[in-house]
Amino acid sequence: MPMIDIGDARLHYTDEGEGPETIVFSHGLLMSGGMFSAQVEALKGRYRCITYDHRGQGGSAVADDGYDMETLADDAAGLIEALGAGPCHFVGLSMGGFVGLRLAARRPQLLRSLILVNSSADPDAADTRKKYKMLNFVARWFGLGTVVGQVMPIMFGQTFLRDPERVDERKKWRTHIVSNDRIGITRAVSGVIDRAGMMDEIATINLPVLVIVGDEDMALAPAQSERMHGAIATSVLVRIPRAGHSSTIEQPEAVNRAISTHLSGIAKPAAATG
Repeated sequence: MPMIDIGDARLHYTDEGEGPETIVFSHGLLMSGGMFSAQVEALKGRYRCITYDHRGQGGSAVADDGYDMETLADDAAGLIEALGAGPCHFVGLSMGGFVGLRLAARRPQLLRSLILVNSSADPDAADTRKKYKMLNFVARWFGLGTVVGQVMPIMFGQTFLRDPERVDERKKWRTHIVSNDRIGITRAVSGVIDRAGMMDEIATINLPVLVIVGDEDMALAPAQSERMHGAIATSVLVRIPRAGHSSTIEQPEAVNRAISTHLSGIAKPAAATG
């Protein structure tokens, strides 16, 4: 299992495919880089595809601190630099999008473009923060198995949850959520809950930006993606029908089409001459 040390974080990553450009995938809360497996499979024939797990999640080590979004953005920047991946196309889903926004606004030299999937530039509303803090408290002291039933309808849309042909997939991701390290994941949740908004910064972003939103997203309302799109002059908005918060898993073909269209519309970098 490939690991890399970035500052005080020890991160798990994957590195597949090849091509003149690199795509870095940054996952959502409670998940891992595995939520992009369909995208990597579709794109690795033309692009170098890197996924990584945030500190305390997936295969990455649990760190004592550093779960705030600013530190996670530093982790991502350090990973891009250490792997020689920049400037890259950065795909961030939810929490990964919080990271991507910070990179695009503050470290734009590391990116060729930004793809935001079911994400937001807004902080959580007070009632949402209260609800998530309670779930986090229960998970911390009694285990993730005690809250996974409440978490699944937040993480996935009703089309996916009710599909009789996707029972095994639901079991897989339910098990994945429960298998997270209890300490690492509750620290990560706190970092997300306490994040600052980015609406006052994102108007400065001058990169090609694709905003993807599932129309069944219950974690971050589609209106929040629409607000980001309205604030970023260089952005395009794509809605994915019958997809919830984990649209890369729920509707992978539609997400792949949107990403491929976005990438094909960006001028390729000039080839190096000797």
